[in-house]
Amino acid sequence: QVQLVESGGGLVQPGGSLRISCTAAGSIDRINSMAWYRQGPGKERELVAAITTEGSISYTYTGSVKGRFTMSIDNAKKTAYLQMNTLKPEDTAAYYCTARIVTYRSVADYWGQGTQVTVSS
Repeated sequence: QVQLVESGGGLVQPGGSLRISCTAAGSIDRINSMAWYRQGPGKERELVAAITTEGSISYTYTGSVKGRFTMSIDNAKKTAYLQMNTLKPEDTAAYYCTARIVTYRSVADYWGQGTQVTVSS
């Protein structure tokens, strides 16, 4: 069974920084991609950042976080990170990790339970 576990959320002041993590656990052959989504109060879930590792590595960032957020992956630890700098109140949201994971039985998308990030003074 595959699980994604996020950590590192919390309360931070505007202009501050925070790093959240997502670790994949279970019988995993390969991780093809990982991504962070977020859902703010009264908003739809949106893609924040993604890394595709199948073939050549590619990065995707939504426009509002470009230059402020950086996503990275430690393949040995099966962990994705989202470094968030110059945080704004509009970054307040529940942040969810997702990954496309290959096991011996299938290729499937998995989601974590989410971690709350609140940007407020």
